[in-house]
Amino acid sequence: METRLKPIKNDIDYEEALALAEELVAIDPEQNTVEADNLSILATLIESYEKSHFPLEIPTAIDAIRFRMDQLDLRPVDLVPYIGSASRVSEILSGKRALTVKMINALSAGLGIPEKALLKKEEKENDYSRNIPVPVFKL
Repeated sequence: METRLKPIKNDIDYEEALALAEELVAIDPEQNTVEADNLSILATLIESYEKSHFPLEIPTAIDAIRFRMDQLDLRPVDLVPYIGSASRVSEILSGKRALTVKMINALSAGLGIPEKALLKKEEKENDYSRNIPVPVFKL
């Protein structure tokens, strides 16, 4: 199979690379063959393009909790054993209160929400602190 590999510069190149990769996977090439090497190179090119054009973001803690609630058909009151009181659950889900380490551990263990997802905070629209330049000191 004659294959011409090229950089993926746009969506058309990307679609062509996906089609070619599908063809190569279908023939299930033996290791250490030109086809297997081409498939490996193509997979790297596709992965690189996808990372730069389709970045995945970790959901915020509230998004992760709400997603899990939807999956398990839970209501806010069902979170009381993990968070505390009904008012505390309301404060957490509205973004007025941050999760504590104890809450994070309980939600992770009890509902299977990854701790990493529970650590991401909501970004506030008026949070200008992230735009303050950090001074660089030269020695």
